[in-house]
Amino acid sequence: MKASSSKKYIFAVGRRKTSTARVRLFKGTGENLINGKKVLGSLIEKTFKVVGSLGKFYFTSKVSGGGVKSQVEATIHGISRSLVKLDPEKFRSLLKKEGLLTRDSRERQRRMVGTGGKARHKKQSPKR
Repeated sequence: MKASSSKKYIFAVGRRKTSTARVRLFKGTGENLINGKKVLGSLIEKTFKVVGSLGKFYFTSKVSGGGVKSQVEATIHGISRSLVKLDPEKFRSLLKKEGLLTRDSRERQRRMVGTGGKARHKKQSPKR
């Protein structure tokens, strides 16, 4: 991990629900890491496939908060933003069209009083 920090990188922050991902994008080949763990899966590769640069970049990401799915989505958002920093004219329109630059603003709804601990669950009303 320390060997990669001496190289030049592009930094961006991605967010989803309560997750915040701090992404460093490097040119070249290397391992894609989220919190020091290897990442496998088509969700992460989708961002690179859209811009046609699969295998030309790799990233490291430190993510805090949220669950696994929202951490991955926050990382995708961060990767997309760092690619736009690299070449705005080339990548921005492609990523925007796929919806990868848009911050998904949906958050967990707070619990309401009298709903039994759930946001939308209501007590059953009596028939008679």
